Amino acid sequence: MPSQRYRDVYARVDVPHIRREWPDRRVTEAPLWVPVDLRDGNQALPEPMDPVRKRRFFDLMVAMGYKEIEVGYPSASQTDFDFVRLIAESTMAPDDVTIVVFTPARRELIERTVDAVRGIANPVVIHLYAATAPMWREVVLQKGRGELLDLILAGARDVLDLAGHLPNVRFEFSPEVFNLTEPDYALEVCDAVTELWEATPERPVILNLPATVEVATPNVYADQIEYMHRHLARRDAVVLSVHPHNDRGTGIACAELALLAGAQRVEGCIFGNGERTGNVDIATLALNLHAQGVDPMIDFSDIDEIRRTVEYCNRIEVPSRHPYVGDLVHTAFSGTHQDAIRKGFVEHRQRAAAAGRPERDVEWRVPYLPIDPADIGRAYDAVIRVNSQSGKGGIAYLLQTEYGIELPRRLQIDFARHVQKHADATGLEVDAPRLLELFVAHYLASGGRGIELVRVESVDHGGASRADVSLLIDGVEHSRAYEGIGPVEAVVRLLGEQRIHVEILTLQQCSLAAGSQSEALTLIEYRDGSGAAWAGGRDRSVLTASVRAVLAAARACRPEPATVLGGPDG
Repeated sequence: MPSQRYRDVYARVDVPHIRREWPDRRVTEAPLWVPVDLRDGNQALPEPMDPVRKRRFFDLMVAMGYKEIEVGYPSASQTDFDFVRLIAESTMAPDDVTIVVFTPARRELIERTVDAVRGIANPVVIHLYAATAPMWREVVLQKGRGELLDLILAGARDVLDLAGHLPNVRFEFSPEVFNLTEPDYALEVCDAVTELWEATPERPVILNLPATVEVATPNVYADQIEYMHRHLARRDAVVLSVHPHNDRGTGIACAELALLAGAQRVEGCIFGNGERTGNVDIATLALNLHAQGVDPMIDFSDIDEIRRTVEYCNRIEVPSRHPYVGDLVHTAFSGTHQDAIRKGFVEHRQRAAAAGRPERDVEWRVPYLPIDPADIGRAYDAVIRVNSQSGKGGIAYLLQTEYGIELPRRLQIDFARHVQKHADATGLEVDAPRLLELFVAHYLASGGRGIELVRVESVDHGGASRADVSLLIDGVEHSRAYEGIGPVEAVVRLLGEQRIHVEILTLQQCSLAAGSQSEALTLIEYRDGSGAAWAGGRDRSVLTASVRAVLAAARACRPEPATVLGGPDG
């Protein structure tokens, strides 16, 4: 790998020494989020959005609560121009939503942009940009620092001349590739623009500082933002904005550290679509704040519907491991993770019950789940799924949540071996219905010896109990009445008299569903000549379910051989 080729191509920009304050800060409130999916994100799509998709995406962002939305690049295409005019000529944008449009620093394109926003009643931001980094100055624009500053100020003057009289219009400037621009030059350019635009606290200018191509670690970007934050002229008349890209895969970290360093506004795309590896993902950023107890001020209560809309508009699927929104981000297959999550759910419900409060009002403390999936509209049915890597805790969780089957710990261990064997043999995920099939096959099946229940009754005569039992064993009916014992013990005795010995070690009962129509399930741990094992029975009657469990055990037991008396002549 010829790594040495890149040392001087994207050289790290050194920030003049300042005593860093950002490492000691914490984010305590949400920034102003500005989704740029309709402009920056749209430019990065193989098939740019048509008007129907743009409208649907815009409506989604409004419904989620975004108050500033970049809607297009009206001088770049007729589609974008027409969409901005649709906003101007309709009521699709609520009064409190600011409309942002994007333009390069060229007079004819600025004129076209101003024509597009003319008549919009909403607040409007005209976003002017020009690349300022050395490589862009030298290779693309072929201008020196002074010449480029003149070009930028000419564009800023055109914006002011054409739209400065409009009371609902404010201005934004981006020194594109800010993160590769010399800090002193970036500061010079930004201060010159805010001076020309006469920025005031009543009509502030947005200075947007993009990491257009991410080339350094996030702490470098934080240093750059803090340097600007502390040295900008008219700081109280500036809204400091950032626009990180994700070339190094650390766009989220860049944005979070930039907020610590003084940024007040973040531009990005919902789920991070954008050129190359994408723009910063503002949904992840917002939900990261939510996970730290900070209200993100955006509604993610139905994240799957948000994802479906974004996928429809972008024609790009969101990966299954994408933070928060991916299909598998709340799913555990690993046995150790499943066991911890299951115990966390139990503890969470116990704390809620002890406090007499709804579960959603109790502090969230479930291992491996940074947020409650219910916060974003997710059910718990996909939290634990079973494959060959899973353990007893996950298996027990699925059977309990899906069917109400509560497995004792030793039965969890026993059943996990059967599930593991099945998963290894098939190589497939084992869903809840298949788990139930395996459970029934191993513990409730009627196979083995021919032993069937004919009748069992419990009679109480003046405080004295009697159990009447009739069993069909290998085609022969056996009936007995027993005084002073219960029906389950009576069944065990009758079986023993036929040399089928079942020693019950533990017995557990549960209901398989709520309500009067539910079935009872009895699980028994028993011992026969070959050691301890498990069996189960189910029925509408608790008594019959218990007897069926004993009979299931009896079918698996080896009968005691008959005793032969006397010698060979006898």
